Amino acid sequence: MKFLEYTRLNSINDFLSHLNLGERTIKGCLEAYSCKHTGIDKKLSFSLENEILDYLGKSSDTDSSSQAEYLNSRSSRKTLTYLVLTLYHMYPDYDFSAVKAHQFFTEESWDSFEQIFDTYMVEASKEWIEVSGGSSLLKDLYKALDEVIKLAECEIYSYNPDCDADPFLEGGAIWSFNFFFYNRKLKRVVSFRFCCLSNLVADEFLTEEFNFEEDGDIFDNMDM
Repeated sequence: MKFLEYTRLNSINDFLSHLNLGERTIKGCLEAYSCKHTGIDKKLSFSLENEILDYLGKSSDTDSSSQAEYLNSRSSRKTLTYLVLTLYHMYPDYDFSAVKAHQFFTEESWDSFEQIFDTYMVEASKEWIEVSGGSSLLKDLYKALDEVIKLAECEIYSYNPDCDADPFLEGGAIWSFNFFFYNRKLKRVVSFRFCCLSNLVADEFLTEEFNFEEDGDIFDNMDM
């Protein structure tokens, strides 16, 4: 997987890098990747494929679960592998399981994505209108994604893991969403994660950390 630079994505990333709204901060990041394997990707891809086949081998022949049915398709396994490889590149220190990750991926449509975006990114959209001279954040996002990934040809997935297995989740998170746009023909993936953080929780954490450091200084200066 190779990280791809796009000016349109960068402008939205700059805006969403740390949008302070008083008691809350909106953060978002778009990343584009080519699905061309590097050396480490080949090894990971082989390992993920073996993990999936091992899971299928242990499944009952009569197992009609949607997960087993999906993974029985070679094309579906390839899609899942690309999505998990993208996760690995985004979070290289995190160990992702293909079978477990599959449980957290849900196929979406642009309409379902738009509904979530419109619901949770209202304040960010208002700020974008101010800085962009009246342009719509969702429309500009659509144009940026379409330039990179050709949305009409895309499969869209949301990724919603358990809290303990979520490398995306930051302290003080009020809500968080992760989407992946995958174009088979272009062999390209774009990830888009956006979240809302409580500044009050972040301030409390910094205060506690400062007090802890002060206590440490006191003990350091004491004669023992």
